[in-house]
Amino acid sequence: MKYIIFDDNKIDDFYPLTFTRPVGDLKTGILKLRQRLFSYFNMESYNLVISDNLEKLYRKRHPDFFVNDIINGEAIFINSRIIISDELVKKINQCPLNSSLISNGNIVAAKLNLENKKFTSETLIDFLQELDSQEIDANFWTHIWDLISENSKMIRQDFQDFFYDKDNFFETEMGVTVLNPYNIWIGEGVTMKPGVVIDATEGPVIIDENATILSNAVIVGPTYIGKSTTIKIGAKIYEGSSIGKICKVGGEVEDSIITSFSNKQHDGFLGHSYLGEWVNIGADTNNSDLKNNYKNVKMYHYPSKKKIDSETKFLGCIIGDHTKIGINCSINTGSVIGIGCNLYGRNLLSDFIPDFSWGEAGNLTSYHLEKFVETAALVKKRRNLYFDSEEKELYNKLYEKFLNYNNDKGNN
Repeated sequence: MKYIIFDDNKIDDFYPLTFTRPVGDLKTGILKLRQRLFSYFNMESYNLVISDNLEKLYRKRHPDFFVNDIINGEAIFINSRIIISDELVKKINQCPLNSSLISNGNIVAAKLNLENKKFTSETLIDFLQELDSQEIDANFWTHIWDLISENSKMIRQDFQDFFYDKDNFFETEMGVTVLNPYNIWIGEGVTMKPGVVIDATEGPVIIDENATILSNAVIVGPTYIGKSTTIKIGAKIYEGSSIGKICKVGGEVEDSIITSFSNKQHDGFLGHSYLGEWVNIGADTNNSDLKNNYKNVKMYHYPSKKKIDSETKFLGCIIGDHTKIGINCSINTGSVIGIGCNLYGRNLLSDFIPDFSWGEAGNLTSYHLEKFVETAALVKKRRNLYFDSEEKELYNKLYEKFLNYNNDKGNN
């Protein structure tokens, strides 16, 4: 059976992160959503239906993926937002041909026999909604804060499902303290310096290949440290933290997801937050993740252009790709900071900072696209990567979208 993972019409509920990646590339726990689906269904190849805006970039980045092209034959389409389980896998595999499974108005999956056809996430949903449907019970990821609040649970689940039985290069140097070693997985090439404490008493700790943990860092599970990432001297990594590959992280981090190539090297607190790629947070910058009145946190929602109730008391900030935040900044509870920003100053960063913003809170201007591209290219070059033409084309479209969005917002 051929499987195709698709993004549905809820992409913008996950902005600003889904400006630059499909919903399936969002992470919670150790894996991206599509990676977890890939494993549960034992898929032999990656078939994706994603936004038209992302198609060229993903074809370039993943030449072995089938992106928005449907090859002849029978296929099961699976929504990237579903919270997968063994029971749901059975229901999806038993879906009748030329029909769909729905839950509370959301398409869970569909089985079709198609000739060569091209879809994007913008066109597929209309096609699937015309099929005969069957109602089932299923749960979906609905907002970014769902991914944050469930991160500890998903780290535990992914550890049992994907790491517990893998080859474990668990071997510590003199001076490293380990609590509950049976709950720890160490990848090949990991370096841990004297004074490191790994505490897996309350949940697993996974330190992936070639990561470096410097002296006196403390890591409390459940936590995942990605490949070739460096945890700085004296860092405090608390439970519920997932850190991607090739990051540099210091200070205090709790219940946060930091995706690949992002840095928070210095002292300062990051809690209940989600950072996109190529984010840099300066020294002694802190965020709040709990309101003084202990009420639920409201967070900005792009589709409705207003703040909505997250239904959680702990929620820090969401920061889009390629945003830089200077030293000694303060970020208020429930802040959304868009893509491509360059922010600094002592004024509180709060509520919603639009994409491509430059300056100090309360006195923001638009980041010139040419300057943004120049900086992004320099940053990627430091990692021997390139800001290629497909990526530049995407950001040109996003910049135009940002200008139009602000105009529409101003007219409301």
